[in-house]
Amino acid sequence: MPTITGNPARRFRAEKALPGYKRSVPDELETASWVEVDADSVHVRCEREKARQLRASAWWRRRLQRGICAYCGGKFAARDLTMDHVVPVARGGRSTKGNVVASCKACNTAKKLLTPAERLLLVQKIGEAPAGGEDE
Repeated sequence: MPTITGNPARRFRAEKALPGYKRSVPDELETASWVEVDADSVHVRCEREKARQLRASAWWRRRLQRGICAYCGGKFAARDLTMDHVVPVARGGRSTKGNVVASCKACNTAKKLLTPAERLLLVQKIGEAPAGGEDE
């Protein structure tokens, strides 16, 4: 059942909990009906710690300095890029250099818990443009 949470300075909005997560996500970020998310809380906790360590590495800082979103190809300031797992941690992905990319907030939010291939299928299915507004 959705709960109302939020900071009093912000607008309240309904949120729902994802399996294996202590946090909740806004209802508008609901995943596609054909995507199954059955997150293992131990795996998620372990991979989040690895992601924190990876975020502190020189390798990750170089990725941010490039300033390029892996999905839309847009140029952004380092502070505007987020770490995205290509295969989401909630779906068994790992926090490794081969599974982590820098992405803009819009692309990361649009991708949700999907893989890039699933995101393309979803875009084709509903006929919308990709998050960055450019063709992939």
